[in-house]
Parts: sequence; C-alpha cells; structure tokens
Amino acid sequence: MSDSCLPMSAGPAPRRVARALTVAWGARRVHIGAGAPVAVQSMTNTDTADPVATAAQVSALARAGSELVRVTVDTPAAAAAVPRLRALLDRTGVDVPLVGDFHYNGDKLLAGFPDCARALSKYRINPGNVGGASVRDDAFARIVEIACRHGKPVRIGVNWGSLDQRVLARLMDENAARTRPWEAREVMREALVESAIGSARRAVELGLPADAICLSAKVSAVQDLIAVYRALAARCDWPLHLGLTEAGMGSKGIVASATAIAVLLQEGIGDTIRVSLTPEPGGERTREVVVAQEILQTMGLRAFAPMVVACPGCGRTSSALFQELAAKIQDWLREQMPAWRGRYPGVESMQVAVMGCVVNGPGESRHADLGISLPGAGEDPVAPVFVDGQRSVTLKGARIAEEFQAIVDDYVRRRYGAAERQPDEESSRAA
Repeated sequence: MSDSCLPMSAGPAPRRVARALTVAWGARRVHIGAGAPVAVQSMTNTDTADPVATAAQVSALARAGSELVRVTVDTPAAAAAVPRLRALLDRTGVDVPLVGDFHYNGDKLLAGFPDCARALSKYRINPGNVGGASVRDDAFARIVEIACRHGKPVRIGVNWGSLDQRVLARLMDENAARTRPWEAREVMREALVESAIGSARRAVELGLPADAICLSAKVSAVQDLIAVYRALAARCDWPLHLGLTEAGMGSKGIVASATAIAVLLQEGIGDTIRVSLTPEPGGERTREVVVAQEILQTMGLRAFAPMVVACPGCGRTSSALFQELAAKIQDWLREQMPAWRGRYPGVESMQVAVMGCVVNGPGESRHADLGISLPGAGEDPVAPVFVDGQRSVTLKGARIAEEFQAIVDDYVRRRYGAAERQPDEESSRAA
C-alpha cells in the first residue's frame, strides 16, 4: 500500500497509563491519571492575603469550569488567610479543591499555620527552591512529612527558571566527560527530568504514598516542553500536569500553549492541563480556563460547552450579521452552562453552525445539531434554519438573531430536558 493510501488515524494515541491520584475537598473528588478525563486547572493572581478578593476570583474560575484552582501561599498573611478563603467558598457552595503554591518558605508556612495545611487539598512545591541551598533537603522532607500527616497529595513541579542547580551542575560535569558532549539545551532538559523524578522518588522514601504524587516540568518554549514531557512519560508512571509557563498574552500565549499541549495530548501524554496566559489589561482571568477547555474539546477529548462553527467571512459575506450572531450565540451558550450542566445532561456536546452565505452555509448547518445560513452578498434576504440535519424554518427581517436564539433555547429544552423530566414521569407512572 502506498503512503498516500494509508488509513487515517481515528484520533489521539491511547492514553499513557498513569497512577491514579485523587484531589478532594468535602464530597468533591477530582480524579487524575489512570484513564480519568484530562482535568483543567487554573491559578489566581489576587493577593491570597485578601481572602474576599481571592474567593471572588476562585469562584469565577470554578464557574468557568476550572476543576482545581491554585493559590499563592508566600507569606504568613497569605497562609493565615487560606482557612477563611476556604470558608468563604464553602459558604457559597463553591467546593473546588484549592492547591497551595509554595516556594522558598513552604515548610515554615505549612508548619506554622496548620489550619492552612488542612484547608488546602493539594500542595505544589518546587524542588529547585524549597528552602535555601543549605537546608533544601530538610525543608523538602518537612513538607513531605506535613503532607503525609494531613493526607494531602503533592505536585512536584520543577521549572526551567528555578532549576535545582545541584542537579544541573552534576549533569554538566558528566556531560563534559562525554566523548561527544550533548548541547547545553539537552543537558538542561535532562536536568528537569531528573529533578522531577528524583524528587518524587525521594518523597516516596520519606513516606509519601506513590499515588499521592503528580509531576510537572514547566518551560517557556514549545519544543522544550514536548521533549521534556516525552522523556518524563517514558521514564515514570506518575500523572503529568502539562503547561507552558510564561506562555505570554493574547494570540501568542494561546497559540504557543495550544501547540505544545495538543502535541502531547495527541500522543496520549498528560493528565491535567493549565494554560498560563498573561491577562490583557482589563481582561478576565477566566480566559485561561476557556482556552484549556477549548483545546480539549476541539481535540475530541472532553466536552464542556456547546461549540459554535462559523465561517471566516469573505467577499460573499458583506454583512456583519453572521459575525455578530456567532459571537452572541457563543457567549450566550457559555453563560448558560453553569445552570445547564445539571438540568440538561449532554448539552455540552451540542454543535451550532452560524454561516455567512450559501456556499457552505446549508452543508455545515446540516452537519450541526442546529444551524443557520445567513444571506450573503446578492442573496435573498432570508436565513434557512436546519434542525438535526433537516431544514426547519426560514427566518427573515430585522429580528433574525433573536428568533434564532429562541430556536436554540427551545431545542435545548426539548432535546436535553428529557433526562431532567424522566424522574417526574417515572413518579407519575408509579403513582
């Protein structure tokens, strides 16, 4: 068979089988590894010492769909505020697990504020900066001991910008003795991998259960991230958290993160992800959650909210109506999801097409659950609507957008509301 006739892949490679890890708060359980769906994480950028502001941002991230939220714990004031933060969230019904992000003084803060240690669902530590250089091993051991005492899992997260210099120095010495030395970048990548795996093994020796560990190795370049995670995946079975650190802002940050994360996910590597976007001035922190969800959904790995298919526009689409309608419908669908998740099971998989002319409009609309083909330049000022592949009605006039949104709303209630009505129908039959 020639290369041009080879069968096409049906999807991503089989998932790498990682150890099972559970992060919990109260009745909430987030399962990581062992084939569980890839989890979406995010991180606040508020001052954790202000529990009210931080609770508001955590709530927004959780409503957007973040399944774990990390908060900075860097000062005694921040550590003291964590229990109040947790209480504020619990009072408003936000049960998302909180991950404490510790650097330099994590052992002192966890030991000095035991209520903080209990209120967090998971600790993140960086073996490159646990304590000072002279006390690093002791500080690492103290954090592991506290995690064991409180039954908390730990993410051991090494970072390109704060790598353990002892590991790097040793590898550089070994490399200098090679007949054919590696390039400096290869040594750096190997140092990241060895630091992560070596620290995890040390944590197990200190008593942390092997199924209470997750690893990450953050870098800011796409090819470095791919190379490092391929090596981690090949050399250990701990769950892996993916993310490009310092990805940047706007389209650059989105493209870089999506490129690196998607390549690894396609190879079956990765158990949790975070898209580390720099918010644009006045921008929403929740944007990083939406992008992470869209990476997973467009790859067919998970579904979070109905997706809108829309054409890019061309000389045939002289009206901006289809652009405005596509944006309005997409924003409206995502806004409904907090209420729809429980009421309309399966609605997150719905696809809506908003097309701008007759060339691909009817075809794309038939492929979607719901679709509308708006009139392009020179076409009759009418908009056929397709429901489950069949032409349903034709809209015209100044209220096409409002009428189509009403059709979408009615479709959701009719198609996905059946599961919601089922218990009542069964009760009626029983009576």
